Amino acid sequence: MNKPSDKYSFFSICLVLTIVTAAVFWQVHKFDFVYYDDPAYVSENPHLQGGFTRENIKWAFTESYASNWHPLTWLSHMLDHELFGTNPSGHHLTSLIFHIANTLLLFAVLRRATKALWQSAFVAALFAIHPLHVASVAWVSERKDVLSTFFWILTMICYVWYTERTSIWRYLLTLLIFALGLMTKPMLVTLPLVLLLLDYWPLERLQIKNLFRLILEKVPLLILSAVSSIITLAAQKEVVVAVSSLPLQIRLANSFISYVRYIIKMFIPSRLAFYYPHPSGYISYWQAVGAALLLLVMSVLIFKKSLRYKYLSVGWYWYLGTLVPVIGLVQVGEQAMADRYTYIPLIGLFIIVAWGITDLLSGWKYRNRVLAVVAPLLILILSVAAYIQTSFWCNTVTLFEHATQVTDGNYLVHHFLGQYLLKQGEFDKVIYHESQALLIEPDFPQANNSIGIALVRKGKLPEAVVHFKRTIQMKPDYAEAYSNAGGALLDLGRYDEAMPYLTTAIKLDSNIAEAHYNLGIIYAKRGSLDKAVEHLTKTIQLNSGLAKAYSNLGAVLAQQGKLDDAVSNLEQALRLEPDNAQARQNLNIVLASRNENSDTQSESDPGK
Repeated sequence: MNKPSDKYSFFSICLVLTIVTAAVFWQVHKFDFVYYDDPAYVSENPHLQGGFTRENIKWAFTESYASNWHPLTWLSHMLDHELFGTNPSGHHLTSLIFHIANTLLLFAVLRRATKALWQSAFVAALFAIHPLHVASVAWVSERKDVLSTFFWILTMICYVWYTERTSIWRYLLTLLIFALGLMTKPMLVTLPLVLLLLDYWPLERLQIKNLFRLILEKVPLLILSAVSSIITLAAQKEVVVAVSSLPLQIRLANSFISYVRYIIKMFIPSRLAFYYPHPSGYISYWQAVGAALLLLVMSVLIFKKSLRYKYLSVGWYWYLGTLVPVIGLVQVGEQAMADRYTYIPLIGLFIIVAWGITDLLSGWKYRNRVLAVVAPLLILILSVAAYIQTSFWCNTVTLFEHATQVTDGNYLVHHFLGQYLLKQGEFDKVIYHESQALLIEPDFPQANNSIGIALVRKGKLPEAVVHFKRTIQMKPDYAEAYSNAGGALLDLGRYDEAMPYLTTAIKLDSNIAEAHYNLGIIYAKRGSLDKAVEHLTKTIQLNSGLAKAYSNLGAVLAQQGKLDDAVSNLEQALRLEPDNAQARQNLNIVLASRNENSDTQSESDPGK
């Protein structure tokens, strides 16, 4: 039975954990969405913006989107849209609330399972404010991280409750919570193995004679994990990097190095970035061999000590095992590693630190005094570091520029920043960052293409054409580059040169609205009105919000004598763009012409 003083200490620690975590992360309520997954995931996702509708809920459960199937995560974003709209403040605070809840639940489950108050509190504190966990909290798109961990720890709580008095109902509740967790993020697929580790320590259930029964107990959870893995691989097939482009030996080497780099960053959390470039062909195999040997030696040493210090093996294999889905053996995306991947795995290492330091100093008479000073000081230092790291997430430019400063060879972040600045109209900065990307990776067609677009916006069309042509030389099947080259040549009045680029763009990708529009303009100028109508109509089918397409289609239809259709398209152009002077002028001319024809018809047939 817990003493009243223990309950007082428990709730006091919960209060302190909440205050410290909120102090570090409260700043997120002033942050913007960032131009990295947030638009596609949240701020511009049409399936979320309508809130809780039957169609949106059906979509969440039946469709994979943005290479993911996690319906409960989508529902949480829908709720945010229902409550806060597209105001990022509320979205950020929801993630913070889940992170605080995860911290308190982690403390509670460790306290209940181990009966160790202060070690459990220290693990929870490290989890709450470690700088490696900043991305999971400060990045709205990582709602799946904090939400899935919420269900992860709830599953652990239910499992500990089940082991205290086994019953089918307690087991089914554990299974249900686990299933819900898998619908937030497939990271939970390794949780059944973690539960087996908990059987070894601290639950002390695992013995040779009942090993088979405990494994059998996990089979339903493992089946759910297998189903989730299959669904995830199907959803992510478009973003899984092809084996031919990233061979197994490179992925293995990067995995070993990443395991060690995460440990180093846990102890020295510096030069953290939202995106780490993959070393790819530049990987050091000697470094990989060294990392693999270090992991092997650590595993052997921990195995030897595990009979006396069981938490060592639990914490170490928790870390190694829970990183497997995201360590890069199956490469999803192009990053080498990601801070957010440590949100759950570092709990294992935190357990080793919390219980290991206590045992290491067990014979020292000043142990309690030293730990009472050192532990809060460490938490304070990490809190300051986490606060600073969180501040970099305030907006896209700050986040991306920080990443370029703390990583080497990060050409993709320069490109990401260039893409964002292009939307903001900062064309000189676009050219700078895309040029930096090309300095790092000369054979990078997307950067050349972006420079060309920026030059078009600056009115430097001949220079833009040079960059588009260079892009096509690098990537002959780059449809957008052909379309952009054709558009720039059209603006220069070089119609004969523009035509082949535009037709090639459409052959490569028939859904490029701008290529159809520019072809329609050229055909109209050459008097091929039927062809012009065909391409302008296709443009509208692909992009119904393009006012200039309606305006020019209306003008062409007027030339064909189809005045009613012309009026309809010109009126739509003005609805989309009321200040379109050319559309208004054309509409007045067509209306006048139609009225004149009507009057002429009435005079010639007065009996009607």
